[in-house]
Amino acid sequence: MVLADLGSKLTRALQTMAASSVIDDEVVSKLTSSIAMALLQADVDIRLVKQLQNNIKTACAVDDTAAGANKRKMIQSTVIKELYKLLDPGVQPYVPKKGKCNVIMFVGLQGSGKTTSCTKFAYYYKRKGWKVCLVCADTFRAGAFDQLKQNATKAKIPFYGSYTERDPVVVAEAGVEQFRAEKYEIIIVDTSGRHKQQAALFEEMQEVARVVAPDDIIFTMDSSIGQAARDQAQAFKSSVPVGSVIITKLDGHAKGGGALSAVAATQSPIIFIGTGEHIDDFETFNAKSFVSRLLGMGDISGLLTMFEEEKLLDQPELIKKLTEGTGDFTFRDMYEQFQNLLKLGPLGKVMSMIPGLSNMIGPGKEKESMARIKRFMTIMDSFTAEELDSTMKIFEATPNRLVRIARGAGVQLRHVHEVLETYKPFKKVASKMGGLASLMGGGGGKGGPGGMIDPKKMTGRQGQATMNKMASMFDPRMLQQMGGMGGLTNMMKQFTSGGGFPGLGGLGGGGAGSGGGMDMEALQQMMAGMGGMGGMGGMPGMGGGGRR
Repeated sequence: MVLADLGSKLTRALQTMAASSVIDDEVVSKLTSSIAMALLQADVDIRLVKQLQNNIKTACAVDDTAAGANKRKMIQSTVIKELYKLLDPGVQPYVPKKGKCNVIMFVGLQGSGKTTSCTKFAYYYKRKGWKVCLVCADTFRAGAFDQLKQNATKAKIPFYGSYTERDPVVVAEAGVEQFRAEKYEIIIVDTSGRHKQQAALFEEMQEVARVVAPDDIIFTMDSSIGQAARDQAQAFKSSVPVGSVIITKLDGHAKGGGALSAVAATQSPIIFIGTGEHIDDFETFNAKSFVSRLLGMGDISGLLTMFEEEKLLDQPELIKKLTEGTGDFTFRDMYEQFQNLLKLGPLGKVMSMIPGLSNMIGPGKEKESMARIKRFMTIMDSFTAEELDSTMKIFEATPNRLVRIARGAGVQLRHVHEVLETYKPFKKVASKMGGLASLMGGGGGKGGPGGMIDPKKMTGRQGQATMNKMASMFDPRMLQQMGGMGGLTNMMKQFTSGGGFPGLGGLGGGGAGSGGGMDMEALQQMMAGMGGMGGMGGMPGMGGGGRR
């Protein structure tokens, strides 16, 4: 999770407040001071921090007649709302219109990752079925056209540029005209990087904007710029009508708060954040989801959106098999879940969206975890069709199969045993989730229509009865071993290097290693918030995909 250090400091401040026996002015003052210090250390502009601090104090004027629990909830809610406001100017970003020619112009400082962001932006829309292209109007920086050409070629995106024409206005106009004539839906214009002191380059930027008439101008900002981001953002905003912001390099800098808070200077919404060097290290930005993940509260709605985009919620055969007991969860099923997990992107990103799991993978462990999943899949590629469509019984009956698989995959025998050991908790969780799907009206079978949760079974007296049945379906010993909602924790922990199974934070009711019972109120809130969730509950990757 980006800005993990800031998130942990804010979370600790809220936890300290929540643990106080009496909530008075002194406690509120300590809370606001801790939050202010954390934001300043993350390079958030001091004027914005002071404003946020005053807003929290004003909103949290302690009412002596209020119950302590209500005070805590009110204060926490106020802090979250103020953090939202810090990142959300309340302006809707430009949304490209399908079937129309949308011209998007990128501007920003030199070295801010603008050209790379252009390609990521184009690739994002290409994956969604849009007809996209790139125009290189950066004739100032040596090698700019070569960089865009190389990126576009890798992403298989059409591009336009010139090695001979030195006037960026001419190049931009010619490129946009050509792609307009060819009916491209999104034309992305990359411009030269410039600094607010470079008046001539700002005039050039204005001229490019005049000839291409962009539908949206995106300001690209490097997260490492710190508090200088505000002044630079204001300079660009005063020269051209910046409509959106992209923050880059948030994966490599702990002090990205300056860039994030510079949205207040542009009064333009952040639409994407760059979280790595690869073309798909690019996340859509939502202020509420970002703050929720920052505070370790997860982002179930965002996770479900990812599931829907990757079509991972639609696997009626598996759901029906699990809900109606017409078959076992096989190794092929597990292979497909690995495929789906990889489709969702970096494991740390996925886990940050699940309440209580945001800090499970420590710094530097994510690549190791992803490599572990890929090794499991490589080993399973050496399974025969019969073995893939079977359970553990086939290997218990003929254990010599494992030697053949190890040789075929080029791994040690112990690595094959790891796959088998990973299968066991997967199968347990799948069987429990299948029961939950039926109980809540999912799966499109006896329980309800189309794999969707039946809202009637999640509210009122019937909802409470459903929750009680859900609790009884889980063996308390399994919960104790796995920690709270053990399935998620256990499954994720299989791919990290640490041992044991920590409790699932806000959902499990226990801290790390506590192995607390299931917090039914938290679980009910989570389930109710999922709305149209597919039958496999909150289990990452439990959806479509197939192994050819």
